[in-house]
Amino acid sequence: MDQGDDQATSRVTEHAVRIATSMGAFTQQEWDRLQGVQGKSGNSYNPFVSFAFLSALEESGCVGGHSGWQPHHLRLETSGGDLLGALPCYAKSHSQGEYVFDHGWADAFERAGGRYYPKLQCAVPFTPATGPRLLVAEGHDLLSVKAGLAEALRIVTDRLGVSSAHVSFLPEEDVDVLEAAGYLHRTDQQFHFFNDGFASYDDFLATLASRKRKALKRERREALGNGITIDWLTGSDLTERVWDDFFAFYMDTGGRKWGRPYLTRRFFSLIGERMPRDILLVMAKRHGRYIAGAINFIGSDTLYGRNWGCVEDHPFLHFEVCYHQAIDFAIANKLKVVEAGAQGEHKLARGYRPVTTHSAHYIAHPAFRRAVADYLRQERRDVARMSEYLAGHTPFRKDEVPLNERASSKTD
Repeated sequence: MDQGDDQATSRVTEHAVRIATSMGAFTQQEWDRLQGVQGKSGNSYNPFVSFAFLSALEESGCVGGHSGWQPHHLRLETSGGDLLGALPCYAKSHSQGEYVFDHGWADAFERAGGRYYPKLQCAVPFTPATGPRLLVAEGHDLLSVKAGLAEALRIVTDRLGVSSAHVSFLPEEDVDVLEAAGYLHRTDQQFHFFNDGFASYDDFLATLASRKRKALKRERREALGNGITIDWLTGSDLTERVWDDFFAFYMDTGGRKWGRPYLTRRFFSLIGERMPRDILLVMAKRHGRYIAGAINFIGSDTLYGRNWGCVEDHPFLHFEVCYHQAIDFAIANKLKVVEAGAQGEHKLARGYRPVTTHSAHYIAHPAFRRAVADYLRQERRDVARMSEYLAGHTPFRKDEVPLNERASSKTD
């Protein structure tokens, strides 16, 4: 799998595809010309596909080495070597840190005598946030380059002899391109907050049923008892001392939750240096020291909640730091959406709505592909039914207009 860049070149229609075993195979200028990487007119900025974020993962040792995430980014090029598009991609020897769970597929394939790993994972490592995956250079036709990237990934998968390729947390509008190239569509569910032009948190509370509104007010009062205060830290506030505090929270909670936290201390220093304006730390302080915190990333119109940790347990503090403060920040900064990470039906009671997420999967073995396709047809129905059920159990007043259009429910 560790083929050098020059040895990994294949033809895709009239273009060439090359495997790049590090972000160093791209210049930052090249990468920044990819749509979705830098926010421009009509082009939403997603911090997780920025050159700064992806290169920090590599340079800090979060990926590469013995992590089980080996960079295999795809470059789609013209015959002259100009970049047409790119796909952030990793060769995986396990299924950890993906948040689109395929452990059952791996078990079934290996019980049948197949070898599921290695596989290719087109995703942002350790980051369950929807964002662009089929990245197209400015000045080129979106649909044709995306189709070329989908074809390139399928060809590379076959030529490397790996079991499968998986494109995780992709925008719904790219599902059709991947399905046309032979990928299988999978859906799942998250919970997002939508800012309907609220001027304040009280404006948001006014959209809730009275009982729910009172419960959230009480929850927030109790969370900020015992002398706890909250700081929002971004930009030059992100000092090495602050990162030391946050990393201690991350390691303590991550060690108990996952066994082995994914991100290194150096990673936080690198992103604090390279993309400080894209980061919000919500830090809880008590008796003059920080005791808990959550890291968020700021896109052009979305706040992405990621990791949380604490060294003291207090009632409702997790909900305050991760969910309520994120809503406060989004309203204050006129952000349209808060994505609060994977899973968590407890978010529903705090004003977050069910939203369908999407992934696409190319399975090389024909019989195994048919079996997975059958499974996914039923799973998509189940996800759609659950989304519909949960949309009917939000805390909003019954006279509120439902936002069903925001919770995509694409099925067969």
